[in-house]
Amino acid sequence: MDQQMKILIVDDELVVRESLYHWFSREGYHTQSAKSGKEALEKLETENFDTLFVDMKMPGMSGFELLEIVKKRYPDTAVVIITAYGSIDTAVQAMKIGASDYLLKPFKPDQLSLIMEKISQQIKLASEYRYLKGQMDKICRFDNIIGESDPMKKIYTLIEEVAKTDAPVLILGETGTGKELIAKAIHVKSHRNNLPFVPLNCGAFPDSLLESELFGYNKGAFTGASHNRKGFFEVVSGGTLFLDEIGEVSQKMQVSLLRVLQEKKITRLGDTRGIDVDFRLLSATRQDLESKILDGHFRSDFFYRINIISIEIPPLRERKEDIALLAYHFLEKYSQETTKKVDTLDKKTLEYLKRYPWPGNVRELENAIERAVVLSKSRTLTLEDFYFLKPVSSPFSIGGTLTLKDMERQYINTILQDSQWNITRSAEILGISRATLHRIIKRFHMEKP
Repeated sequence: MDQQMKILIVDDELVVRESLYHWFSREGYHTQSAKSGKEALEKLETENFDTLFVDMKMPGMSGFELLEIVKKRYPDTAVVIITAYGSIDTAVQAMKIGASDYLLKPFKPDQLSLIMEKISQQIKLASEYRYLKGQMDKICRFDNIIGESDPMKKIYTLIEEVAKTDAPVLILGETGTGKELIAKAIHVKSHRNNLPFVPLNCGAFPDSLLESELFGYNKGAFTGASHNRKGFFEVVSGGTLFLDEIGEVSQKMQVSLLRVLQEKKITRLGDTRGIDVDFRLLSATRQDLESKILDGHFRSDFFYRINIISIEIPPLRERKEDIALLAYHFLEKYSQETTKKVDTLDKKTLEYLKRYPWPGNVRELENAIERAVVLSKSRTLTLEDFYFLKPVSSPFSIGGTLTLKDMERQYINTILQDSQWNITRSAEILGISRATLHRIIKRFHMEKP
């Protein structure tokens, strides 16, 4: 309880004002009173108050009217409605437009203690939210990338450096870590920023279709080619081409791409003329390309051509300092989109989010916050709003003492057991390559039952 909180009691009944004044003063709060809504507004113009206790029924300006004015002019001020038992519906309606709580007449000291404890917690949460929001405004932000952990600060520095060049960059990271955001940030900070940024997910196309998307085609080049069409190499025209999931590209396509990178020329399908192209290549993958080279599934010459500079994005579980910033960023975003007044996450929930392993990384956290906001029935998100994150027999309990390494091991073990130790299926769920999963299994000394 914060004894320095300033309280204003607004009630036309002297006995109520005096009763509350004496109780709050004895508890160490800075307390004043007003006998009308008009007098309360006059005091608010010259002094800041943390909490108002407002009677619903007063002559002249009602408590309901005062509440609406206060929440409009002083949105950070908490308002507790004072009402009789017969007016509970009105008090509930008042809470819907911004009241923090209500106090029923006749009241008891323990009721006041509970209300003040709740208000104090709300004020602290709001203060924490303002601090985190201020931090988000201060920290480096590149095209909506959020994070202040040491790994992210190093990435920001690297982005600044590589943006000055035209060297190909390979961005590495698990699914959902924000590889495309990093690519966009490099483009935005480069001298090509006023030219197109063209993203293409290589894993979404079969080889033949990927070729036509990249190189374009002339009329009659194949069945259905009814007109000439530029490929992405031409569309990008001086800008940045971002090839996501580059590890999915076939070796035949790797040869074609390598030739384009070396010669800066392309030939459309169904044509013989070479076309000069100018672009910067950024690529990304969640796969272990070096292991694919050893397995004979990826060309080393192509790998070294696209990997002049590499940026590896750590998974969210390895930068838990960023989870609170991200959570509040997404909370603000989806509160606005859904027009729901959801302002904060309680302390236990925030601790749970920090301990959760987030196999889907930032994308999973964003989806979780969006879902929680949609389902929430209060202004504060609690653990109940994230029930869908709690797997059966989960080791990620709030009261547990597991390390992140323990949680990672148990989570991966659960995935392996659920898939009956199908390495390919487990690797897909985890968003990593088979080779990486084999290394993790070896590192944790895990054995198939």
